Amino acid sequence: MDESWRDLDIFAPTPEHALVAQTVREFAEGEVEPQALEHDRDERFNHALFRKAGELGLLGVTIPEAYGGAGLDATAAVIVCEGLSRSDPGFTLSLMAHAILFAHNLSVNGSEEQKQRILPRAVSGEWIGGLCMTEPEVGTDVLSLRTTAKRDGDEWVLDGTKTFITNGGIDQQTVGDVFLVYAATGEREISTFLVEKGMAGFRLGQKWTDKLGMRASFTAELVFDGVRVPEANRVGELGDGTTQMMRNLEVERLSIAAMGIGIAERCLQVGRPIRDYGQIQRYIAETFAEWKAARSFVYDTARRIRLGAVGQRVDADATKLFAAQMGKRAADAAIQVLGGYGYMGEYVVERLWRDAKLLEIGGGTLEAHHKNLSKDLCRDPGLVRS
Repeated sequence: MDESWRDLDIFAPTPEHALVAQTVREFAEGEVEPQALEHDRDERFNHALFRKAGELGLLGVTIPEAYGGAGLDATAAVIVCEGLSRSDPGFTLSLMAHAILFAHNLSVNGSEEQKQRILPRAVSGEWIGGLCMTEPEVGTDVLSLRTTAKRDGDEWVLDGTKTFITNGGIDQQTVGDVFLVYAATGEREISTFLVEKGMAGFRLGQKWTDKLGMRASFTAELVFDGVRVPEANRVGELGDGTTQMMRNLEVERLSIAAMGIGIAERCLQVGRPIRDYGQIQRYIAETFAEWKAARSFVYDTARRIRLGAVGQRVDADATKLFAAQMGKRAADAAIQVLGGYGYMGEYVVERLWRDAKLLEIGGGTLEAHHKNLSKDLCRDPGLVRS
């Protein structure tokens, strides 16, 4: 009987994955960790560190080599997000929004001209990108969005407001470089447009400061006031926006789930004296068991995900639903273990607890996953069979 499968490491199945993991570990320990507390306290995005991530190839692990990326898979994206979240989930959120929500999305859905012009700059970190979906009055129900795009000759005129946009700005005065913007082009019809810094009528609105967590990731409102976007900046076919969202959801939610397991792993790092207390052992043991289960689930799902395909929502939703809550529970347990010290800002677990909460909201709320999973499982009961 061939038992070579027993030697498969699902957490780094190829030498390329192992190299990504090593690069992430060294980068996190040497450069991400030392700056994390300062940038969290100051609510500052570390632009220089972001560019260093680009130099190391961490902004383009799923981007084809033709555009400067590594051409790897969902497992590589999970390795990056897990490893960096051990040190700084806020910085990781900005990196994920750029590398997955923007760059990977464009690599799957964009035209050849768009990819040739934009992706090398995104992969290197020269440009910072983001995704514009959420609006002041529209969250999960994206088909109800109110930002509109109306055709005017060989241009589109965009009007509306997007909010809670990660990487919306580099700082309080400077808008991000380039965004994928979902806008209504007809009755319950959504299309996608590339909006670039410098386009007339495109500006920063509300700057969201004093956030509970993810404070090192800049969040802003973006305003589109008669922004004229050339036809060449429309992404994909007219009305294809909803399908494009679906193509990117799986890897997005896996990446967020990976952030949850990274947070949990960091919270498990306790010293021997404290773990010898009986009351503490429960928190350590249960957190370890949940972390191990979540990590195996996330990496197994990443192994089977086909980037750019649709119809893989069930496991992607389930990994995020489980790992996001597990990451917050792990941080909560770590604070309980440390007592009053854990409640203080100088200890890492206080920051991790604040950062972990966003994983239950961003990229789809827990309630959205409940709804999606219930509908999908009712539609295909065979999904729960072994």
